[in-house]
Amino acid sequence: MLGSPSRFVRSWLTAVAVGSLLVGCGSSAEEPAGDEAKPAAKTDVTVEPIKASKELTDTNGVKVSLKKQPERIVCLFALCDDILTELGLVPTATNSTLLAHPDFLGEKKAKEVDVIPGGFIAPEVEAILSHKPDLVIGLGDTHGKLAPALRGATTFWAMQPETWEDSVGYLRDVAALTGRTAEGEKAERTFRTKLAEAEKTPSDKTALIIYGSDENFGVATPEGDVAASLFPKIADYPWKSRGVEGSYSLEEILAQGVDVLFVETMSFGDADGKLSGKLAGNPLWSKIPAVKSGDVHEVNPEVWAKGRGTRSLGIVLDEATAALR
Repeated sequence: MLGSPSRFVRSWLTAVAVGSLLVGCGSSAEEPAGDEAKPAAKTDVTVEPIKASKELTDTNGVKVSLKKQPERIVCLFALCDDILTELGLVPTATNSTLLAHPDFLGEKKAKEVDVIPGGFIAPEVEAILSHKPDLVIGLGDTHGKLAPALRGATTFWAMQPETWEDSVGYLRDVAALTGRTAEGEKAERTFRTKLAEAEKTPSDKTALIIYGSDENFGVATPEGDVAASLFPKIADYPWKSRGVEGSYSLEEILAQGVDVLFVETMSFGDADGKLSGKLAGNPLWSKIPAVKSGDVHEVNPEVWAKGRGTRSLGIVLDEATAALR
């Protein structure tokens, strides 16, 4: 079955393969996928002015206070890299590979940015502090445990994005703290305009995003996955979160008649392996309309699953709308 893991497991899957291959039936504890959803509200393209500040309460209620505008920022997850790129900044160090994408810094320039050892789950504190950062930005449910070790040496900011609105909020917050207010407003306006344009002609096709590895996979739902939060605006996307224990069976997915599938391969024992290739051996998988018609799209997980910011989401919109035509 296709699982709907917690936010922590969602983050974990972006770095390591976990669990066992899910092939059973799903839970019915929560609302079924087919429940009629409320129409998504139209995107407002208005961008409020951003005011520079050294103190703020972020989009999720976390208070951030700095003595000066940060110049040396260490990114522990890709939303940070996305936001800095939008603002015309480069992180002092990162543990994401998003910057190598051609729509970010590109491979050559990305190699000039130091990489924090230890991986996504356990970045090394000593390595982080060796860069003398003014600000360290991490994912709350993964990197929050680092806060005590960083306290007193730098400011640690735990972000927890779940929807595209959260990502826009964080963009505005970082723009305020870095003084890059004009750049922040421009990036927000560009994204909002693109989303508003895409939702003018939504597809009548049923879409599905799945993510995972050769050992585990799950359904991305709008309540906790930033890329998936865009889809109710541009397609029929009937998938709802069922909590930590919930899941979707392949039978339910077949019943929804999925027309277009987007696949995020996170980690594979075979470096060239793809999640869609692994699932091809399951007879139920082959009956899904999208699979029958060849409308299965392996997408870049660095952008679709990890990026989360307005630049990444702009790429997601371009690729999704093209596939959904």
